[in-house]
Amino acid sequence: MTRRILVTGATGYVGGRLAAALERAGHTVRCLARRPEALRGRLAPGTEIIRGDCLDPSTLPAALAGVDTAYYLVHSMGSGRDFAALDREAAANFGSAARAAGVRRIVYLGGLGDAGQLLSPHLRSRHETGEVLRQSGVPVVEFRASIIIGSGSLSFEMVRALTERIPVMICPRWVEVAAQPIGIEDVIAYLMAAVDLPEGEVGVFEIGGPEVVSYGDIMREYARQRGLRRLLIPVPVLTPWLSSLWLGLVTPVYARVGRKLIDSLRNPTVVASDRVRCVLPIAPRPLSEAITRAITEEDAELAATRWSDALSSAGMRPQTWGGVRFGTRIVDSRAIVVDAAPAHAFAPIRRIGGTTGWYYGTSLWKLRGFLDLLVGGIGLRRGRKDPEELLPGDPLDFWRVEACEPDRLLRLVAEMRLPGRAWLQFEVTPLPGGRSEIRQTAMFDPAGLAGLLYWYVLYPVHAVIFQGMLNRVAVRATEGRQPSGPVVAPTEIVL
Repeated sequence: MTRRILVTGATGYVGGRLAAALERAGHTVRCLARRPEALRGRLAPGTEIIRGDCLDPSTLPAALAGVDTAYYLVHSMGSGRDFAALDREAAANFGSAARAAGVRRIVYLGGLGDAGQLLSPHLRSRHETGEVLRQSGVPVVEFRASIIIGSGSLSFEMVRALTERIPVMICPRWVEVAAQPIGIEDVIAYLMAAVDLPEGEVGVFEIGGPEVVSYGDIMREYARQRGLRRLLIPVPVLTPWLSSLWLGLVTPVYARVGRKLIDSLRNPTVVASDRVRCVLPIAPRPLSEAITRAITEEDAELAATRWSDALSSAGMRPQTWGGVRFGTRIVDSRAIVVDAAPAHAFAPIRRIGGTTGWYYGTSLWKLRGFLDLLVGGIGLRRGRKDPEELLPGDPLDFWRVEACEPDRLLRLVAEMRLPGRAWLQFEVTPLPGGRSEIRQTAMFDPAGLAGLLYWYVLYPVHAVIFQGMLNRVAVRATEGRQPSGPVVAPTEIVL
């Protein structure tokens, strides 16, 4: 039986995957988002997107109207304010609106942790959120999970970055605290199954994989599968503050979010109740398989998701010199608004490279191609197959077309010699009044410290080239057209 289902947090890691799974299952899906534009192109055509915020009660009745099951997957951990107070306020607003709308059930994903112990502020807030939702009077199914293993999850990306980049790690005690990780596919399976639970089956369900391990064990297993030799040296004292600063330097975790995350790691997160086994016959996969899937799906995940997907995991939308990290990748994104329809705005993008060139810094592009040849790369000699059309898989100088959607998107993956992997994406979004936004995003996945050094040393050059290229693309898009108003100046925006 299909039901109307509301998903909050659909721009986030778990919410985005859940929304897609519900669509595939044939449910009628509605998503609540503060920025609906962030979901454009990521959801099925029949999925409804409503602008709203759980901290603004006036926006919730329309989102919850006619909803059978509502998934609550939002949190305020990235806020610079009192995130626990914000979480309580948001949950109270949502629960009250759900009760008024006649919602049959709320499904919430929280965190494991023994409530009888002194929990970290983050884990305590996760438990409080579930309690506030229950106080609304709407039946609540609360799943509590430990570390989620999957390409793109905050915890796993931290593990991967540490293991890939540092051969000898000085590890604080939290690295060996017990946890019960679970694969992202199994988390989605539990969340999906909650829709069809019998009416009386509510309350807290603890979920986890079959093994009790630690962050250190996860790093060792990841290293084993990647063929890396890593040495972990434990030390008795390393404060959460120092740990968070260290992680901010070498991993995707921002210090502010990292501090809250690390503070939570002092608490064991192990399943204490097997109630879920009696209700939902799901057998979570072992840690080794979950890590294998995460590694295997990394490239597919990058190709299938938009650049902004992991921002909720990063916890903030900073605008920093040198790009913004999410996952193990660094992103530099900038946009310009042009007085042209999408077809005109996209025309110079689909003609890029080959004999047309790259619109700006031609001599620098040629120098990069020559240097690539010197180190055994392909250089710029391949050109392109057709001067007007591009198809996925086509070579384009020292890039290859990874995705191309007419008048909307072009994504290129680099095939030149690099200490890492690189992508360049152009995306055109229609705006009111016949205008369009052209967004250019460069992404780099550095391989170790050499990759980081490459990015930051060359960033000033890349910034000039990318901004100049975007400006020239904008000029080409409006050539021969009479502007209907002032064109917005280029603005660097990190999604």
